[in-house]
Amino acid sequence: MNPNLSPTLLDLLAPRPDWPWLIGILAAAGWYALGFVHAPRSEWPVWRAALFGVAVVVALLVTQTAVTAFTLNSMSLYMGRLMVLAELVPPLAVLGLPAGYMMPRSWAAKALSWLLDPWVALTLWAVIIVFWNVPAGFSASLVSNTASGLLPVLYLFGGFLSWAVVLRPLPSVQGKSMGNRGWFGLLSALPMMSVAAVWLYSPRVLYAPYVGALCLWNTTPLQNQVNSGWVMMIAGIPALALAIGQLMVWLIALADSGTVLETEEE
Repeated sequence: MNPNLSPTLLDLLAPRPDWPWLIGILAAAGWYALGFVHAPRSEWPVWRAALFGVAVVVALLVTQTAVTAFTLNSMSLYMGRLMVLAELVPPLAVLGLPAGYMMPRSWAAKALSWLLDPWVALTLWAVIIVFWNVPAGFSASLVSNTASGLLPVLYLFGGFLSWAVVLRPLPSVQGKSMGNRGWFGLLSALPMMSVAAVWLYSPRVLYAPYVGALCLWNTTPLQNQVNSGWVMMIAGIPALALAIGQLMVWLIALADSGTVLETEEE
């Protein structure tokens, strides 16, 4: 039977349960709902719950629908799914957390403080992006055998780390420096932008699984790879813009503090 190479939006969004993902998403939603019900509204406002709810719905759309099957014939669709898990679901979920209300203690606080350190998060995110996306790594047996099942989980995990550093949802265990967050956001965008640039300007298809693949919507494998580069490039722009904004705020604060000191000395 020939695959459907021109799926409609309804075809892509047809229900297709993935039970491990479904159980994990519902468990996270249940944990959040339990905390929201028992917390004072002043400390856990409704708008945060709404953002978390949107994150849950988006996660269900990219994990519990037929879009997961069609990614076998479209690298750009596969990359779009990964970017949703890394660059859309995490910021919505992180903004949905009640900053100041959740205060981890003892070993959990120490572990989160280490994990959300900008340099640790940057290292983990760079490894996820580079190791699973450079052609040499992608062709290796380890990467090829784990990419389809493990890569979405890693992108979601790396996205949560990155956005948690930038948006600082746990102030009790995270540093306050706006400059560190801005530099982290700027540096963490470089691996994605670099991989996207390689895909955009490469004259040949780099990844063996897509060299002779029948691609969706009458595209060639090379066009598919270029489209994947655009997907990754565009998906990284919001985080990059936020990082630049944080750096500007930090630099303005430094300039203002210098002006105050000079005035006091005079």
